[in-house]
Amino acid sequence: MNNRIISYNTLAEIQARKDELRTEIRKKSEQIGTTWNSLFAPQKASTRGELVTSIISNSITAFDAFMLVRKLMSRYGSLFRGRKKR
Repeated sequence: MNNRIISYNTLAEIQARKDELRTEIRKKSEQIGTTWNSLFAPQKASTRGELVTSIISNSITAFDAFMLVRKLMSRYGSLFRGRKKR
């Protein structure tokens, strides 16, 4: 980041800078979106062995996530339960 101080004298200058920042944010948002989609896009299995490996890996991941949630809910579930109204 630049550590330079910019002074704005008119509303038009402020609006122009605001528009520049908005386009910059949109570009970075699109870049983040494409990177995110490329990271989490399912990959096609080219062979039967890769397909079976993928299914097993996804099953283990789902089971692990289920066990983690179960463990967390047993320890910290009281935080998420509502208090009884009298």
